[in-house]
Amino acid sequence: MATDAQQACFEAGIKFGSLYHQFAGTPVSPSSARSLESAMAEAIENQPYCEAVDVTIHDDRVADAIDHENGYTELTGSLMDVEMRIDYEGVAVQTRMEMEDGYPLMKLVAVADDGPSRSGDAAPSPDADPNA
Repeated sequence: MATDAQQACFEAGIKFGSLYHQFAGTPVSPSSARSLESAMAEAIENQPYCEAVDVTIHDDRVADAIDHENGYTELTGSLMDVEMRIDYEGVAVQTRMEMEDGYPLMKLVAVADDGPSRSGDAAPSPDADPNA
């Protein structure tokens, strides 16, 4: 069975996959970026264990990507920054999407276990001596 930390990381991956693949390709312009940011964050925050989602679509990147007279482009990872926080059974997971070699990668920033796992085992204190 997965640990609470593993399950929390899995939940974070599900949320990122949902966010990215649901909204990639959405028409976006500088004038619609704020409403799209809100829609994306609110949609993903509906999912279980999702505490917070922050989506920032960069107007300058969007404007630079518009290559026709219709005034919009398609949303891609290179146009936005995304961070989210998942809380599963006392395990808080911080994630971030970063561009790496032109590709949007979802990354774990931090995993913090703030309490006992479901199996009842207490998490070791970060100050505990591992040799004790």
